[in-house]
Amino acid sequence: MNHEANTSVFSNQSSVHDDLNTLVEKHTRSVWQEPIPPHTRDAAKTIIKLLETHKGPLILDSFCGTGMSTAKLGSLYPEALVIGIDKSANRLGRHVQTMTNNYRLIRGNCEHIWAQLVSAGIRCTHHYLFYPNPWPKKAHIKRRVHGHPSFPLLKQLGGSIELRSNWKIYVDEFAAASQLIGLDAKVESLSATDPMTLFERKYAANSENLWVCRAVAS
Repeated sequence: MNHEANTSVFSNQSSVHDDLNTLVEKHTRSVWQEPIPPHTRDAAKTIIKLLETHKGPLILDSFCGTGMSTAKLGSLYPEALVIGIDKSANRLGRHVQTMTNNYRLIRGNCEHIWAQLVSAGIRCTHHYLFYPNPWPKKAHIKRRVHGHPSFPLLKQLGGSIELRSNWKIYVDEFAAASQLIGLDAKVESLSATDPMTLFERKYAANSENLWVCRAVAS
C-alpha cells in the first residue's frame, strides 16, 4: 500500500516543493531577526536556568503538544534535561504527569526559543520534532519548519535531529532542506511499536505509513 493511499494529509502538492531550494538558500544567507516577545524571552531564560542547575546534556522536544513524548524521552535519557516546548496552553494543560522528573514543559514559540538559546550559546545533544503541523497546502511552504526563516537555527543548536510525520513529502522536504544547510539526512519508514505521541498512536492504530528523517552535522 503506498503512503498517499492511506494518509490523512490531503494536499495539492504531489512532490517536494519546487521553491524549496531557493527558499532554504535564501534563509542561510540571512539572520532571522523577528522581534521576540517578552514572555518567550522569559521562557528561554527559564530553560537556561534549568540547564545551569541540571549540569547535564540538553534534549529538546519541539512542538511537544501534550508532552507525552517529552516524558517518554525523559525516561529514555535519564541523564539529560529534556525540555518540551509548545505554544498552546491548552495542549500543555492536558499533560499526564509521570514519575520521571528530568523533564519540563515550557510554553512558548519554538522558533523564538531556538533563537534565544542559540544567542546564549546553548547546544543540545538531541532535537526531536514529532509530527509538526504539516501545512499541506502548497502555498504554505513558508510555514513548514524547513521553509521558515528560523530553519538554519536547527544546525546551530547542534545534536542529532529527528523529525517524524505521516506525510512523506514533508519528511523528504525536511531531509533535502537539512542537506542544504550542511547536515547529513536520511529518510526511513517508521514502525511505531511504542508510540511517542498521541498523534503517532492514532496513526499507528489506523495503519498509516509513518516516516522519519534523522539528520546530523556532516
